[in-house]
Amino acid sequence: MSAPLIGVISVLLWYFQGQVLFRQTRPGLFGKPFVLYKFCSMTQERDERGELLPDSQRMTRIGSFVRAISLDELPQLWNVLKGEMSLVGPRPLLLQYMQRYNAQQARRHDVTPGITGWAQVNGRNAIDWDTKLAFDVWYVEHRSLLLDLRILCMTFTQVIRRSGISNQGHATMPEFMGGDIDA
Repeated sequence: MSAPLIGVISVLLWYFQGQVLFRQTRPGLFGKPFVLYKFCSMTQERDERGELLPDSQRMTRIGSFVRAISLDELPQLWNVLKGEMSLVGPRPLLLQYMQRYNAQQARRHDVTPGITGWAQVNGRNAIDWDTKLAFDVWYVEHRSLLLDLRILCMTFTQVIRRSGISNQGHATMPEFMGGDIDA
C-alpha cells in the first residue's frame, strides 16, 4: 500500500537532492543500537572545519515538505518489520543522549522505540526536552493497546495539522544537553 508512495518520494528526493535515505545508529530497546532509516530531508553540507552546518541551512525545499507531512518516517516501517521499532513508542533519539539521561528519563528505553509516540502527539518538537522525556516515561508506565490506538489516531490529526514540526528558533529541535540529576 505504501510502496507506490515510497517510490515516488524516492525518485523526487534523488532528483532534487541526489540522496534518498538517511541512516543513523540509534538506541533501541534497553539502549541496544540499531540502524534507523528515514528519507533524507537535509544535505550533508559542512563548514570549513568539517562540521555539519546547522539544520536550518541544510534543510532542502523537498526535504522540508516531506518532513512537514511526516513522510520522512516511512522507511522506518522497515525497522518495524525487523522488530527494531514499533509503530508506537518513544522516538529513538541520538546515541550520545544516552549518557545524558537521568535515571527517570532513561526508562524510555524500557520499551521498543516507535515511529510515533505520546510526546509526538502532545507537542512533537515544539515542546521542551524535559516535557518530551516526561511524556515518554508516562507512556512507558501507561502503555496499552487502547493507548496505542489513541496515539495512532492522534498522529493522523497531527500530521494533517502539521503542528509541532520544529522548536521555536530551530529547524528541528535543539540538542539535548542532559536532565536534572535528582529527577
